[in-house]
Amino acid sequence: MKFSRLLLLLVTFLPVAVGHAEPDCPCECAAAAKPAAAKPVAAASEKAPARHPLRGVVVEVLADKSALLVKHEAIPGVMKAMTMLLKVDAAGLSAVSKGSPITGLLIKRAEGWWLDAVQLAK
Repeated sequence: MKFSRLLLLLVTFLPVAVGHAEPDCPCECAAAAKPAAAKPVAAASEKAPARHPLRGVVVEVLADKSALLVKHEAIPGVMKAMTMLLKVDAAGLSAVSKGSPITGLLIKRAEGWWLDAVQLAK
């Protein structure tokens, strides 16, 4: 008789003791009982860098460095107006020449500032 009562108590309270909480329980035990959702590793590490519209004038084309020296307007919330070296791809290099008014998208990458989508300003 005592054994059956003890068994009944164990069966009744054991799930609570090992972290099985009610599904709608707002306490920490509910979070501990649920398996953690797997985060996609690729998505977290491939977050797209912020792109900021840039307007300026090409001071120098530095093909050997795959870069343009650009005197640009202020970019609100990012940087003041200045002249700086910006990395560009081959299409960006061939699209402009010294003195060209340009527009593009300024991007901060691990290797420095890049200018993407370089075009002659209209």
